[in-house]
Amino acid sequence: MQKKLRSIFTTSSSILGMSLLLASCGSENETPPITQQTIPQLTPAVGASIKGSCDDLKSFFFEHTTITTATLQNAGSLSVANKPIRAHCLVTGHMYSRISPVDGQQYQIGFEMRLPVDWNGRFLYQGNGGTDGNIAQAVGNVGSGGPLTNALYEGFAVISSDAGHSAQQNPTFGIDPQARIDYGYGAITKLTPMAKDLIKFAYGKRPDRSYAGGTSNGGRHAMIAATRLANEYDGILASSPGFHLPRAAAAQLYTAQQLRTIATDENDLSTAFTMFERQTVANSILARCDQLDGITDGLVQDVEACRSAFDIHEHVPVCQNERNGSCLTTEQIQAISNIFTGPVNSKGEALYATQPYDPGLLGSNWASWKFESSVGTARDPVAVGIIFQVPPDLSIIQNSRQFAFDFNFDTDYPKLSASNEIYQESAMSFMLPPNELNLDTLLYRGGKMLIVQGTADGVFSVDDTQNWYDKLVQTYATNTSAKTTDFARFFRVPGMNHSRAGIATDQFDALHGLVRWVEYGEKPERIIAAARGVGNMSGQINTELPSDWAPNRTRPLCAYPLIARYSGQGDSEKAENFNCS
Repeated sequence: MQKKLRSIFTTSSSILGMSLLLASCGSENETPPITQQTIPQLTPAVGASIKGSCDDLKSFFFEHTTITTATLQNAGSLSVANKPIRAHCLVTGHMYSRISPVDGQQYQIGFEMRLPVDWNGRFLYQGNGGTDGNIAQAVGNVGSGGPLTNALYEGFAVISSDAGHSAQQNPTFGIDPQARIDYGYGAITKLTPMAKDLIKFAYGKRPDRSYAGGTSNGGRHAMIAATRLANEYDGILASSPGFHLPRAAAAQLYTAQQLRTIATDENDLSTAFTMFERQTVANSILARCDQLDGITDGLVQDVEACRSAFDIHEHVPVCQNERNGSCLTTEQIQAISNIFTGPVNSKGEALYATQPYDPGLLGSNWASWKFESSVGTARDPVAVGIIFQVPPDLSIIQNSRQFAFDFNFDTDYPKLSASNEIYQESAMSFMLPPNELNLDTLLYRGGKMLIVQGTADGVFSVDDTQNWYDKLVQTYATNTSAKTTDFARFFRVPGMNHSRAGIATDQFDALHGLVRWVEYGEKPERIIAAARGVGNMSGQINTELPSDWAPNRTRPLCAYPLIARYSGQGDSEKAENFNCS
């Protein structure tokens, strides 16, 4: 049962008054005994101006790399929150062009890199989301809804890539074993040294400080950088990370199966749990858990206390007659309980993670992941069946919905960990770090890591990330040099859906705080997050916010396991009147 389970960039404070209130990551590389280790304080980055012209960058050479264009982008050609982004060079190209011996397709790692004319000395690897295949603008949007700044605006050099395949090859690139590996960790491994050499070619020096960040699968890429590339990166920002992505994708198929049992139309899984019914459940959660943090404000901050306070079997009205939105049938309650508990096999063994009950399940983002992506041809079924399982099966594209419904957690789930003579690395190998609890290299270099995730994430369970962090705390509990909180911190965002949105204060700037921690030793105790109500500076309004919230409500995101509690004095719409305890 659920309740029993459990710069800086410049020195200006221009980051919208939403700066983090901050005060101060490893691989398999050998390190001296931990009792003899010292943790260095890294020095701040020093900026530089680009040497020559953007056109000169066309002559850059790096093995297996082709530069296709290098052009000047004038100040204001891009903007963020109606603020012009500085002049920069846009470099496009590709690496490791090849013809696959398995499927005969041409593959290459496409990229774009943006290098400010006036550079702050920092580099950001921007991990992109989903199954990749597109080269997103390399501006460094690495988390939160309605960004008010980004890395390029602040002066970082930023790279973005397609992770080794084109959009037209989604999801069939899963047939090629090397394309799988590039998607998992190969692309970032190959792009990182090239990008740093290009920076040296452009400015006459390598970056003083390097960061890896991203959201969703991009957050997973950041966590890969924390282990496989820990010698290359000083700061890691993993936002809503798909850390154990193959397992999470399979869990989505389990969700589809459970919803199918209670849907009135299996071709529309939203009929299993309508908006009115979700409102009923959200109201029941709030009735039991909202006040646990000291104020009734539509947010559940005390996630752990809510696990005991709310039980869907006991606290949601049960329909005595037909469904009318104000109640749930016993069959619905059981199916939804199963979803929040997570997938199991026939032996009852847990195969992924639980999810906390949160009123953010009202969000359309949450609903889209549960009702559409769990059966769709562009999301979880094809990822599981073509990109992750061994052997892959292209026929799944023809009927991804049926594949989801028929997926067998006894016989099909083990295929995520399988390999053979063609696919010599399983998905659980190429998508995950070799040792996810070994951050020694990052730690002893003076590197730092921030992980941020919504408690109402509809695809990657915040409990999965929390379970990993708890294990990390245990791993370093006896370390005489540093405890986990000295180099890695985890922040939960109450009500936030996957990456953004939901019933939440989802607008925040974690990158600023990460830089302050890495380069100035200021440990992040809290991150100030705002609601995106009418008038928000980003221009991206969250239309799902409750009408009784102030449009500019702010809340502190507290470093786990602390939670935000109202002090009892002052305006309860302002973060300054909340404590982390």
